[in-house]
Amino acid sequence: MNISQPMRRLFAKAPQAPHRTSRRAFRASTCLYDRPAPKHKSIKAADLGLIAPHGGPKRVTAKDLPSYSESEMATLSKRYTPEQIAAIEAGEAAVDPTDLAEQGALREDPMRLSYIDDFSSIHPVVDKPIRAPEGNYDPNLRFKDEDELEEDMVDWIKDMPDNPSRLDWMKFMDKTRLTVGNEAAERNPRSSLAPDIPKLKILKSKSLEDEDIDPPTRRLMRQTGFTFKEVKKFRIKNLVAHRVVNQTRLGKIQSMYYLTVAGNGRGLIGIGEGKSAESDEAKTQAKNAAIRNMQPISMYEGRTIYGDVKGKVSATEVELMTRPPGFGLRCQSLIFEICRCAGLSDMAARVTRSRNHMNTVKATLQALLSQRLPEEIARARGRKLVDVRKVYYGGNI
Repeated sequence: MNISQPMRRLFAKAPQAPHRTSRRAFRASTCLYDRPAPKHKSIKAADLGLIAPHGGPKRVTAKDLPSYSESEMATLSKRYTPEQIAAIEAGEAAVDPTDLAEQGALREDPMRLSYIDDFSSIHPVVDKPIRAPEGNYDPNLRFKDEDELEEDMVDWIKDMPDNPSRLDWMKFMDKTRLTVGNEAAERNPRSSLAPDIPKLKILKSKSLEDEDIDPPTRRLMRQTGFTFKEVKKFRIKNLVAHRVVNQTRLGKIQSMYYLTVAGNGRGLIGIGEGKSAESDEAKTQAKNAAIRNMQPISMYEGRTIYGDVKGKVSATEVELMTRPPGFGLRCQSLIFEICRCAGLSDMAARVTRSRNHMNTVKATLQALLSQRLPEEIARARGRKLVDVRKVYYGGNI
């Protein structure tokens, strides 16, 4: 130590080591010594007999697969002949037991199919079609003339058995060729066309015949494709009803006018107009026209609209505004009924300038159909849209 340092350094206390605290384990799961013991013992593959003594997977043999019992053989003998039972046993003996054990069970791995299929037939939509080889082509292929067909018929009559049956004739029709040239080009020709997609069988509804349905509703069901139950479940509301008069040279002709809205409560909405001398006939016309004019609208979370939209018909201007959950419908009575039919539950609306009822209904429908989805806006701007709730919260909101 340098003698020039002050003397207080000699009498100072030696530095002490810092006080150590127990390290805390900042982890989400509990420690190993704090975890409770499992209630059930772990099952090992060796205990189940799935592992061979050398350590690899156990090979399945015919002894591991049970044979038919006496009761099962008695059940089979009631349905099959002894020759058929012998053929069944021979076919099962020809199958490798390993293939039967591995391929005969349903797969549980992540790469399994979402449906059960034995791959016995080719699906024209999913599977790759099996095409004939390129050698099955003959440019000189031609149809037989009448003389050549008569020769085939004469040859069959010469070789015909004494008592021909219908089966002999069917065999002759199957084996007789209709062309001259390469036989493979006729039996299995080469084609670049994809196999035909099977057509869906349209099941005819019996409700049209069994139930008593009036002709206008029956015609509506044929035009729209809706069933009778779906038409009955639609929410129908008459919004505007008044009497109109048409002045002619014979006098004034009175009739009733109805403006009706129809919806299914899940995004389908439509309006229709009807006019007739009879009130009931006008209502039916308006209702059928509303169902026929139903169109889907965009709904955010199934309760409100995407942003604020506007609609204008003549001098009537309508502004629809989105609202948070639980806000309810705070709007005019006509717009309120339209929202209920469409399935909207949180929305506000404002009607400016003219408040004509007919124009208000038409402007509201125009505004609902003019919504722009966020995906469309992002695509137009060349951006990528990401839902933050699904990314950071996993959709749990």
